[in-house]
Amino acid sequence: MIISAGRNETFPFAVPIGVGMVESTMHLTRLCLFDKPEYLLFVGSAGSYGKYDIFDIVESSSASNIELSFLSNDSYTPIDNVIQSEDARYKKDSIVNSSNYISTNGLISRQYQEHNIHIENMEFFSVVSVAKEFNIDVRGIFIVTNYTNENAHKDFISNHNKAMELLVEHLHSKKIIIPNVPHGTKG
Repeated sequence: MIISAGRNETFPFAVPIGVGMVESTMHLTRLCLFDKPEYLLFVGSAGSYGKYDIFDIVESSSASNIELSFLSNDSYTPIDNVIQSEDARYKKDSIVNSSNYISTNGLISRQYQEHNIHIENMEFFSVVSVAKEFNIDVRGIFIVTNYTNENAHKDFISNHNKAMELLVEHLHSKKIIIPNVPHGTKG
């Protein structure tokens, strides 16, 4: 099953699950309860902490939920804040950080890179969490729309349309989707 956040990231071949960690968790859990897929592929945009450039494509099955306050030792968590698919092929993936907030401090954002965390996407941690709960293999394919700095929102807005076109082209080139062929969502 191919899934996406929705709102401004909708595709004819993907089921929208909602924006942010709460909406995506609720809607994906409902989908898995009523029609459990064999595989989940999340597609969408991401912000780069610096390693990747605008319009780079990044694939990952590893996600984290690490807030900026955690990096500055101003908070802690008793729960697992880094998770990944059980598939051994993905053990060296760049980790995708998720939060309901977009990072805008480039200096602090660079600290993520020290932990192999290179991009952020609001939904992916919840996607991987739900996939693990239902024992479903999961992967994400992301396109970078912005850097995590003071221009993050402006750059996201100005790069988003082209990024979505490039993401669809990438999915075509990988034969994940086939142009002009109706796509089922069950996978």
